[in-house]
Amino acid sequence: MNYRLGIDVGGTNTDAVIIDEGLDVVSQVKVPTTSDVYTGIMNAVRAVLASGCINKRDITMAMLGTTQCTNAIVERKNLVPVGVLRIGAPATAGIQPMTDWPEDLRKVVYKSAIIRGGYEYDGKELNPLDEEAVVAFFSDIKGHVDSVAISGVFSTLRNEQEARAGELARQVLGPDVHISLSSEIGSMGLIERENATILNAALNKVAKTFTQGFEKSLREEGLDNVSLYLSQNDGTLMSIEEARRYPVLTIACGPTNSIRGAGYLSRLSNAIVVDVGGTTTDVGALQNGFPRESGVAVTIGGVRTNFRMPDVISIGLGGGSIVRVHDDGSVTVGPDSVGYKITSEALVFGGSTITATDVAVRLGLADIGDSSKAASIDEAVARKAMDVIRGKVEEAIDSMKLSGADVTVVLAGGGSVIVPADLKGASEVIVPPHSGCANAIGSAISKVSGYYEKLVSYDEIEREQAIKLATNEAVLAALDAGAKMDSVEVVELEDVPLQYYPGNMVRIRIKVAGDLA
Repeated sequence: MNYRLGIDVGGTNTDAVIIDEGLDVVSQVKVPTTSDVYTGIMNAVRAVLASGCINKRDITMAMLGTTQCTNAIVERKNLVPVGVLRIGAPATAGIQPMTDWPEDLRKVVYKSAIIRGGYEYDGKELNPLDEEAVVAFFSDIKGHVDSVAISGVFSTLRNEQEARAGELARQVLGPDVHISLSSEIGSMGLIERENATILNAALNKVAKTFTQGFEKSLREEGLDNVSLYLSQNDGTLMSIEEARRYPVLTIACGPTNSIRGAGYLSRLSNAIVVDVGGTTTDVGALQNGFPRESGVAVTIGGVRTNFRMPDVISIGLGGGSIVRVHDDGSVTVGPDSVGYKITSEALVFGGSTITATDVAVRLGLADIGDSSKAASIDEAVARKAMDVIRGKVEEAIDSMKLSGADVTVVLAGGGSVIVPADLKGASEVIVPPHSGCANAIGSAISKVSGYYEKLVSYDEIEREQAIKLATNEAVLAALDAGAKMDSVEVVELEDVPLQYYPGNMVRIRIKVAGDLA
């Protein structure tokens, strides 16, 4: 029997699960997240191994979902200096790189330049690549950066110029330089794609640190027969090597894992998932078994990006959210939280702070800690607090719906006990078994994916043929990522007419997914 180990690091708790070949949960644990992250990961690994009574050598795969990259950007920590090269002069010189970035984050860029080159919307060359300018720029920043970000106009259609600039960067800066190409990271739209590429380059050190630490920690625990994978934000997995190349794709993998895990546990392919943690609640849509992708630019740490991200709403509500009674009799819940200190500060654990968990215990929705210590909460206050909790969740669910019809809602996360079962807009509210560790389960059961996007003219190629060619490219990408051929299937397909382009121009986007080989 072979087993998988799934780990998800949250702001409050680190969850770990072991699942068998039938993808059934064998063991699960939840331990506090530690300030250094790795201690929490290893505590979770040791605990789940001890509780499962499984031979370590029978674990063949380990999957990790982590907030490291998100935290690095938000907190402006451990980001490396980046050299930024844009291929697109003179057409794009009107807007400089990082124009709309927060001032404290712009410091991550050591130097930037815009050189001649780029393509038209139909793939025709806008200008030849100015290779002399490329070499001059990289020679200028040599010794100051170990990571570069290269973007070009319509490089998602044709990436030859970006690739050539990357070759020249390696020649000038050496074989160990980390190169981020925008055509491999973002979607249509130069500025947002360039922004995502710069963030990816800046996360180089963070990616090396957490991937090497993950590998080392598991080896020290005797898990030396294990293939390692990282969760990415489209609900699928990538290898350690890919995570080092594209660390930005791990951002928001936590909510994604929860959506995938909730869908698997409930056996549903379409639903709204409400994942309640200790500090925040993430609400997302499960669509054909995967998280629905956001169709708009997503802001990360104050920077607008357009790489694939789940369509998720996060609200300041969790099991540790602080409940306050104001002088006018009104009651508020959050957005601040006691977080991982809930086991010492909440009333039911002997603390002095009224939390959302205490309210749930007072109203009989949960049996956690010492329920007698929540009896001091006035019932009227508890009911007002629960009305606030219900209202926040209902508003978030309503924002995620695509129509006015009631939808199935799946509750997940360790803090889901604070959410009542009677929610407006929900046809039913489901709390599946093991839902408290849905995020780690989502990581463990994830597949690998392939993605392809291109602008095509239906005046030049028939729709069926264009979609077939795009699907083949996506399948090849999935196979390269480690998918089994006979398991790959299309999970997302769209072709959107682009009215602002001449002719019958459309954008085709295909996503496929398959089981690990």
